[in-house]
Amino acid sequence: MHTLYSLQALDERRSVPSRQLAEPGPDDATLMRMLQSAVRVPDHGKLVPFRFLRIAGDARHALGEFLAARTRERDPGAPEAALEKDRQRFSFAPLVITVVAHLQPGHKVPEQEQLLTAGCVCFALLQAAQAYGFGAQWLTAWMAYDPAVAEHLGLAAYERIVGFIHIGTPRLAAPERERPDPSALLEDWTP
Repeated sequence: MHTLYSLQALDERRSVPSRQLAEPGPDDATLMRMLQSAVRVPDHGKLVPFRFLRIAGDARHALGEFLAARTRERDPGAPEAALEKDRQRFSFAPLVITVVAHLQPGHKVPEQEQLLTAGCVCFALLQAAQAYGFGAQWLTAWMAYDPAVAEHLGLAAYERIVGFIHIGTPRLAAPERERPDPSALLEDWTP
């Protein structure tokens, strides 16, 4: 029964669009418990190649203003709709956890493996949020790869944003979508 329950939790995972996430979000104790589960990921070398940035309250709107200004800087002809979209990106979900890959260049554990560990944290955090009844969505978009955004968020040169995990109470049930057929993706290798 335990295995069935674990598989059911994986099978029922859905992303809830950030625009459909509202208050309340997790309180501090619940967030810490969610993060406690999220850090239980494969980690070759026990490097802990990740950290978290909490973006909540007014910080969400301040980041949105920065993103709108950065959009204008990147594209002076950007339409007002694009500026508004970036201004609002972090304003829906009450909590956004930024998962930052804290890479150790030149280590015997390749940077790719370190980055994959941080990606596993994103997925585990989605699972933990859903286990508590919250909706969540893992987003990146251009701001996850923009050096000015990384600097604005205080990232070091060897750090990268792996994902912005938007967490809140779903305003609607996330619909199921078509999933790939694993049998179509599996092939046997033979020498």
